Amino acid sequence: MAWLFVRLKLRLIAGNLRGDVMRQVGFVFTLIAAALAACGGFALMSLLRLAPPDVALDAGMVLFTLLTLIWVIGPLLVFGVDETLDPARLALFPLTARQMATGMFAASVTGPWPLASLLVLLGAVVGLSRSLTGVLVGLVAAVLQLAFCLVASRVVTTALSGVLRTRRGRDLLAVGVVFVILLTQVPNLLLNQGVGGDPRVFLSGLASIVRWGPPAMAAHAIADGALAGLAEIAVVGVVVLALGDVWIAVLRRAMVRADSSTQVGSVRRSRFDGLLPAGPLGAVVAKELKYVRREPRGRMGWMAAVGFAGILMFSLSGGPNGLEGAALAVAPACIGALMIGLQASNAFGIDGRALWMNAIVYSSQRDLRTDFAGRHLAVSLVAVPLLAVLSIAAALFAGYPPWVLPALLTSAGLLQIALGVGAVTSVVLPYTYPERINAFTSAAPGQGGVAFAGSFGAMLGTSLLAVPVVLPVFLGLTWVALLAVPYGLAVAFAGRRLAAMIGYARLPDLLTAVSRPS
Repeated sequence: MAWLFVRLKLRLIAGNLRGDVMRQVGFVFTLIAAALAACGGFALMSLLRLAPPDVALDAGMVLFTLLTLIWVIGPLLVFGVDETLDPARLALFPLTARQMATGMFAASVTGPWPLASLLVLLGAVVGLSRSLTGVLVGLVAAVLQLAFCLVASRVVTTALSGVLRTRRGRDLLAVGVVFVILLTQVPNLLLNQGVGGDPRVFLSGLASIVRWGPPAMAAHAIADGALAGLAEIAVVGVVVLALGDVWIAVLRRAMVRADSSTQVGSVRRSRFDGLLPAGPLGAVVAKELKYVRREPRGRMGWMAAVGFAGILMFSLSGGPNGLEGAALAVAPACIGALMIGLQASNAFGIDGRALWMNAIVYSSQRDLRTDFAGRHLAVSLVAVPLLAVLSIAAALFAGYPPWVLPALLTSAGLLQIALGVGAVTSVVLPYTYPERINAFTSAAPGQGGVAFAGSFGAMLGTSLLAVPVVLPVFLGLTWVALLAVPYGLAVAFAGRRLAAMIGYARLPDLLTAVSRPS
């Protein structure tokens, strides 16, 4: 069964790549990212050998726990989800829950990211072990730690699979995961504000908190390398087996539970219909505002942008190298604007197969340009008030209220730059939004690499184009903020024109790219 699922996983990967250059490019990006993470993680873990043994042990226990949290939360945040990981896709096959768990675990091990995690754990063996027995125990501990990460990840994914198919469930889960991500920044905030005192004492405190968790026990076993280490890896192995039984029970329940994602929803008239401009522009704005209200992935992105900008406000102000002056007031709003603008890097993905209606109606580049203008106007109507709130909060936190205006103007200009760049990436690197996957997935299975390339390209292009107006304001030339909005509007206009030229010529290709099975 395990080998069958491994072959299925490899066949799905090969099928997704066949005849599609963009998917092939995206897969190469994924392989490069996994290789960099593996090599960098192995090197960093190996460097623990240069630290004092007690510091290395504390760091190892904390890092092993952090790796587990990444594996638990990661499947909720990735761009695409493997078809072999959703129990709903396998519920009608003549397989028992135990057979499905065995196969799904084997499929989970297959891929670049599990191999990268294993290489990082092998680096921990090099960094933490102090004897030959430590190396032998460490090899077993590394395998068990990877197994614990994978099983814990699959338990969470399977348990939440029903919730992820409902809009209300995705909304609640989005709020919860964003809240958890924000909580992970609390230690960094405490250290930057000097609350934690000596970093070594702070690290020791964190290690004492996670000491008796399975990941920390695996790290401690590597450093111990004696009978106590053998006992600890035995405990970790028992926990993995027990967690596997929990997964089988959850999987059995998920296979027979009714799918609530097929319930019919209601459609209401927009409250802004009387305030919007007439014609195609107003129609596009109304549609996009409905997406903002009803689409869970969009709301998750907005919440993440505002929350991260708020945390950045506190984080950048602490420590001897913290920001001060106008930069402290401008940076949070600009980061929020960048994160909001990057959500427009795949403008047509949310339309999906419905894009065919646009394709048969638009008779010129001007029509497509009007479509982009309506999308950008809808984003601006929601984003600018949020940026105003961030600018006011950051200026008050920095202690100089007049910096509200430079912060708002600079962030509003940066938002327009991001929208202009996003229009171009939307027609150059389009991809499908999944229909039945969770609120944290922005690409259909097999298109995660394309989504990564599009997001990375949009972020790089926006950053380069924003340097002429953002950098001077950061350096104290706040009068340059007066040029940010006109400059941003010019970039957005140019981006829409370029995107319309490229997109109108390849509307059939865009429709195909955003309509793939998900």
